[in-house]
Amino acid sequence: MTAAGNGAQTAGRPTRLPRSARRKQLLAAAQEVFVAQGYHAAAMDDIAERAGVSKPVLYQHFPGKMDLYLALLDTHCDAIVAKVHDAMRGTSDNKERVGASVRAYFDFVDHESEAFRLVFESDLRNDPAVRQRVERVEQGCIAAITDTIISDTGVSRAHAELLASGLVGAAETAAQFWLAGGRQVPKAEAEALVAALSWRGIASFPLQGESA
Repeated sequence: MTAAGNGAQTAGRPTRLPRSARRKQLLAAAQEVFVAQGYHAAAMDDIAERAGVSKPVLYQHFPGKMDLYLALLDTHCDAIVAKVHDAMRGTSDNKERVGASVRAYFDFVDHESEAFRLVFESDLRNDPAVRQRVERVEQGCIAAITDTIISDTGVSRAHAELLASGLVGAAETAAQFWLAGGRQVPKAEAEALVAALSWRGIASFPLQGESA
């Protein structure tokens, strides 16, 4: 069985795909292999076979296994940061913002692709290039929430960053704990619990123009 195999081969002959489509196909295959085997156990042979292409085709797009891995990390790291940014911009209701931010993390870890394992459970966390990308997720999400806190409360950046890091840490840790525990609490209820905890804390900071 091949990942994104539609168009991989036709009547025994490779099908020429546009470069962007081929790249997407190869990344999908690589993701399946990395999630299932981890980076160190995965081989370019496995990825080429999963994609239904020859190794030379794979190497035309990605010079090495690390290039594939980093490309996947970039995709998923950017996605989770974008979701948190959307949560901040999607409404002016701060309670809804907190809920949407928590939901972004639960959606990410609960996705059938299990791509979150590449970001949060990578066996390459000590590699500088991987660590930089994982840290960028945390920093990007914290920055998005920090700007909103500053805009709404007028607290200093240092205070806002600390509050934002608490919100991000709670959402990320709780989402992973929920998944590892076998989803014993229904997803919507789990999101609501974590959001309620976070909101009760952040809501104690008055908006600008309001008295404490």
